[in-house]
This record gives sequence, structure tokens and C-alpha cells, in this order.
Amino acid sequence: MKNIFKLMALFAFVLCFASCSDDEDAAIPTLPVTAANLNGIWQLSEWNGQPLAEDTYCYIKFNRKELTFEMYQKFDSMYARYITGSFKIENDPYLGYVISGEYDFGNGEWNHDYIVTDLLESGSMIWTAKDDDSDVNKYVRCDKVPDEIIAEAKADE
Repeated sequence: MKNIFKLMALFAFVLCFASCSDDEDAAIPTLPVTAANLNGIWQLSEWNGQPLAEDTYCYIKFNRKELTFEMYQKFDSMYARYITGSFKIENDPYLGYVISGEYDFGNGEWNHDYIVTDLLESGSMIWTAKDDDSDVNKYVRCDKVPDEIIAEAKADE
């Protein structure tokens, strides 16, 4: 009889632990991708899982009211550039939030539309090219574009 009580106590003990859920599986809450949540300055911190090469950068400043952007970049050219334009955000029912843009002065559209994921309140987001899922960019929020970068990018104006 003692063995039956011991087995029942053991089963009760095991069931108590088995029924507990693991809080670590809870997803980190993300923000909706809206102009208001993108408003401000973002720095490209990783491209395809790697940090940017030395002496390269990309800062993008979003203006939520005007739906415009200013970009300071030295990424795809040996010279720093200051680029402006407009952007729009759409919520695709299959892909999620997609951001696209058009450069000012008739310079065309962005090379890709990007699926924006993992927009975190802590200040980071992931952009994946809609037509090339191997093109992945991680942006982090920052307080300002460094003055020397503004001066370098606007030197030709």
C-alpha cells in the first residue's frame, strides 16, 4: 500500500512540473511599422548578418509628417552622398509591412521594396528585400547623424 501512495505522489509531482510552461518561449513584442514608429534617425548596423566594412555607413532620417527621408551614406560608392526622397509603407496581408521609396529630382525608385520585421521598442528593425531574401539589413535607432558625416556627405552641394 505504501508503494501505491509513493507512486501516486511521484506522478503528481511529475505532472506538476510537466504542466508548467516556459516563459522563455514568449515572443518579444514588436511595434507596427508606421511612419510614426519609424520617425527619427536610423543607422545601418549590419548587412547580411555582418557588420559594415570600415569607413562605410548609412544613416536614414525619416520624417513622419511629410513621409520623406534624408539619407547620408557611404556604402555603395567611394564618396559620401546625401540623398533625399519620399517613402511609403503598405501592410501586405501575406508579407507584412513593406516600405518603398522614391528619390528626389527624378532619380527613380529604391532598388528594392523591403519587408520590415522585428521593429522593436528598444530601437532596432530588420529590412529584407522583397525580391531577394538574401539581402537583409539591420538598422538601429540613434540620436543624430555625426556632424563630420553630414559635412562629408554635403561637401558637393
